[in-house]
Amino acid sequence: MKTDMFSSLKVIHGAARTTALSVAASMVIAAAFATPVSAFAATPAASAKTSKHAKAAKKPAAVTAKVASKSAKAGKAAPAKAVAAAQDDAPRASVKRKRVTYTSNGRHHSVVRRVAYEPRQPSVGQAFGLHETPDALMLRSSVAYVIDQNTGESLFDKNSRAVVPIASITKLMASMVVLDSRLPMTDQIEVTDEDRDYEKNTGSRLSVGSVLSREDMLHIALMASENRAAAALSRYFPGGRPAFLTTMNAKARQLGMTNTHFENPTGLTSQNVSSARDLVKMVNAAYQYPLIRKFSTDHSYEVYTGKRSLAYNSTNALVHNPTWDIGLQKTGFINEAGECLVMQATIHGRPMIMVLLDSSGKYSRFADATRLRTWLDNGGGQPRITSADAGGSGT
Repeated sequence: MKTDMFSSLKVIHGAARTTALSVAASMVIAAAFATPVSAFAATPAASAKTSKHAKAAKKPAAVTAKVASKSAKAGKAAPAKAVAAAQDDAPRASVKRKRVTYTSNGRHHSVVRRVAYEPRQPSVGQAFGLHETPDALMLRSSVAYVIDQNTGESLFDKNSRAVVPIASITKLMASMVVLDSRLPMTDQIEVTDEDRDYEKNTGSRLSVGSVLSREDMLHIALMASENRAAAALSRYFPGGRPAFLTTMNAKARQLGMTNTHFENPTGLTSQNVSSARDLVKMVNAAYQYPLIRKFSTDHSYEVYTGKRSLAYNSTNALVHNPTWDIGLQKTGFINEAGECLVMQATIHGRPMIMVLLDSSGKYSRFADATRLRTWLDNGGGQPRITSADAGGSGT
């Protein structure tokens, strides 16, 4: 009888020990999921080391940034500016909470995990208060300008003289320079390390070693805003990229774009700047090139890189909308420029040029374009001059 009692106590003891171990394991897993990750959110290099998250989270931000700096040098050799920017961003990281579930011993458990979130830095327009300028249509773009292409009459003006970064709108000027060179469009162009983005550290589907014709490079640069394609085109210009940039700036002066300057052919720099009034001149000039009209408004296009086929789609959602009659378009985005869009479109048989810069929100530039068209459809014939500097000399 004592033996039976001992066996029962042993079974109960074993069950209790198993339960205790299960609870302990659950607590350990919960603690692991609850570990803050904001300490390494500043750099991709640190976030890639998932096995060391818990240790990285306990270190000061300065130590983590130092590790990220060493990782960057060992990996892609990112410029000092990019590492410094990552360090500057680290202290500003805020944390959101996200509920996740996991299974232990067949039982479901729930735990709240903190997720790092880095807010987007303000654009130049936001920093200078351009978004505070009121307008009749309540546009999300801080700069908006619409003119009649035939007469040059200004129909809508919001901060049209403000000089701001223009991101990939730059590629319209780059395309004109390529076509003006009259180099064979069938020439084969290879992407090299020189065409990678070392300023913003953006990626690309066009890998190093890809080979395309000049025509295909131009096509995807305009339609899909492929940065490495634009960079490679500039390198194959007589005199190389420096001569290409010199020619871009010379053409801007030739077109009377007095508030415009280009520092690179892609737009991946805040130093490529212009005003809406200048961009109207550039769009009108680019519209005279049939290939720019065709390539920029194409819906999709497939290229063969020598390694594989890549299918590209337009960056402008409006070209897929049959209610729009768009003759030319280009989109652009970097943090400093916000969401940008320029278009030539025919509305009620009247050709218009529309410029929208520094819009806040991924799709807001397209919504703003639709608001402007609706306003024009409803007889918006009276010019709307709401620019803060409408009578000034520009900023």
